[in-house]
Amino acid sequence: MPIVKVDVVREVPEMTTGESLQGVSPEQAGVILQRGGEELLLYKVHNWLTIRIETLEEQSSLLEYLKQEWRPLAVKSVARGQLIALKVHRQQLENALQMARQLDSIRFASHVYELAASPKTHIYLLDQLTVQFTTEFPLRTIDELARELGLIREKGLDGTERTYIFRVTKAAAENPIKLANRLMRNAQVLVAEPNVVVSTAPLYRPKDSLYSEQWHLQHQGGRGLASKSHIDAEKAWDITRGSRSVVIAVTDDAFDLNHPDLQGMGKLVAPSDLKHRDGLPMPSQAHENHGTAVAGLAVAEETGSGVVGVAPGCSFMPIQTTGYLDDESIEQLFEGAVSRGASVISCSWSPAAVYFPLSLRQRNAINRAATKGRNGKGCVVLFSAGNANRPLNGKVRELGWPKNALRGVTQWLGGFAMHPDVITVSASTSLNQKAVYSNWGKHVSVAAPSNNGPPSMALPDVGQVETGPLVNGSFAGLGMTTADRTGRTGYSRTSYTSSFGGTSSACPVVAGVVGLMLSANPDLDAGEVKQILQDTADKIEDKTPDPQLGLTYGSYDNRGHSLWFGYGKVNAYKAVKAAQDRYLAHRRLSKVIERTSAVTLTIPADRTAMQKAGITINQRGTLQDIQIYVEIRHGFLGDLSIAVMSPPGKSVLLQGRTLGRQTQLRKTYTFENTPALSLLMNAGIHGRWQLKILDHSETHQGQLLQWSLKLGI
Repeated sequence: MPIVKVDVVREVPEMTTGESLQGVSPEQAGVILQRGGEELLLYKVHNWLTIRIETLEEQSSLLEYLKQEWRPLAVKSVARGQLIALKVHRQQLENALQMARQLDSIRFASHVYELAASPKTHIYLLDQLTVQFTTEFPLRTIDELARELGLIREKGLDGTERTYIFRVTKAAAENPIKLANRLMRNAQVLVAEPNVVVSTAPLYRPKDSLYSEQWHLQHQGGRGLASKSHIDAEKAWDITRGSRSVVIAVTDDAFDLNHPDLQGMGKLVAPSDLKHRDGLPMPSQAHENHGTAVAGLAVAEETGSGVVGVAPGCSFMPIQTTGYLDDESIEQLFEGAVSRGASVISCSWSPAAVYFPLSLRQRNAINRAATKGRNGKGCVVLFSAGNANRPLNGKVRELGWPKNALRGVTQWLGGFAMHPDVITVSASTSLNQKAVYSNWGKHVSVAAPSNNGPPSMALPDVGQVETGPLVNGSFAGLGMTTADRTGRTGYSRTSYTSSFGGTSSACPVVAGVVGLMLSANPDLDAGEVKQILQDTADKIEDKTPDPQLGLTYGSYDNRGHSLWFGYGKVNAYKAVKAAQDRYLAHRRLSKVIERTSAVTLTIPADRTAMQKAGITINQRGTLQDIQIYVEIRHGFLGDLSIAVMSPPGKSVLLQGRTLGRQTQLRKTYTFENTPALSLLMNAGIHGRWQLKILDHSETHQGQLLQWSLKLGI
């Protein structure tokens, strides 16, 4: 039978806002994972199953038997060997599960699931349930209920009253997810959670078809990949995937604006052509391929196919450069970016010169952008370090250049990369080593992933040449996969290339990270962004001598700086998390709005009747801080679930059924004690806010005495 590529098929209806407090309906049973007070939508993966073998002694012989019967496409151990996962053809799956459940030597067999909120994160079920009951529910009745459902009570959960761990037996007619859903419809059950194993894949991975080749964003190891040589993008994307309000300007030769990964609603902002001055920075010559690839690394949209950039949610401002670096062209470039609203300015180019100090006008143009742009917070300006394997400021005795282009003691100086307001980016490889070509020096801020290759540079009247002495042999490390010009024109004959590189690749990677940082914290000034990037970078080391010059600058001095890597390789998650933490700690509020509803409302002892109390906010603004005070009197507060719904329709659970026998609730819910409230950040406050209360039991009534909102905008 031929191997068939099977995609995950999603056949279940979406949850509607506000259903979480009402429990799981029978129609949704089995596709909702109740966990940590939340309800997570699941999809079945239609070509994987798991089995739990009764004894270790039987495992080897049983697996051999199943391999002959099913001819699985893949077999792997899950959860320290507690489960065996088998990949089969889609048409085999249900028959294989039925067979597995009938074999005496298999204790448990199950589908594999996928989190809707985190595609490719597999959920593996174990044969266990944890259930917390009300204190009024007798143990004898608990055991009777367990037997009816095919469960065996194994032990209690230390430190938690009336909470037990049950094993799901072969007598159970439903899987652990359905059993948990069923139990939660019982008024005597406070918590019912299946024991699940989550694969080590992070919570968020794009679905773009070439994403698995974009090792610089995230990888799990493999050939040519050192551990953690990526930038940890997926955890950063859990915080933000970028905001359209953050505009990343990419300045380069030209851009294929017809490329699907550079399009999207609100994606393109103020394109400009400083070369032809026709307003469209599109390629007009065969060699104008560089800008499209650079832009793809920073901002490629998440479309479900192709590639994804570091900051797919940010806006893209393409600026075609003139190809010349006179004072006026530099002023036009930076002043134009500032006036059109750029937040970040990425420059993957350098002068075709060995020694290039900046003029006063050029220095001022960059300084004004970095201090006056972004309404005084400063645009974040980034430059690539260069690809000659030379110091940004220093002397080298040159020899072995083609055509003797350079000979003898030569002073090197890269004025743009040395500017104090610039973030200068060097290149590391997929093996966490220095890219052989990468320039270096005390002005390097951070490194970022790129390919490996021989050092080279462009010289007037000579063209692109490898620097001397020539480096022979192979260059270990993978290339960068990014967007290419559509059609046959470009670096490849497709719309994507997997061989891009140089510090030209490293620079837009960091520009994308900066875009994420500013999306998480728009109050950061340019200097703070640079400091956070440096403080959160990973200290990769490379003690291997440089194969061209024999230097070893891959360690760090007492300031934490390396001449090769700056303050380390950029870590997107750490940088974005630090930016967000600073925002929450130092957010500045222009106004605080307080409203109270003191109308007493009865909370009926009826799990089908949700009580709702509203507060209308007439002012407009975006939420920066929130405090919700709730005062309730009830015979048994452990029966209640409490949520708040914002005007845009986002519902957040404030209080699960964890209050037990308490009868008085007076509590203020904030970002600090209720992290889920951060989901409401930066949303509009205007309109009707609702407090929603549901009594899951029919035993006690209660009253909502008052609730209040304190909103900071």
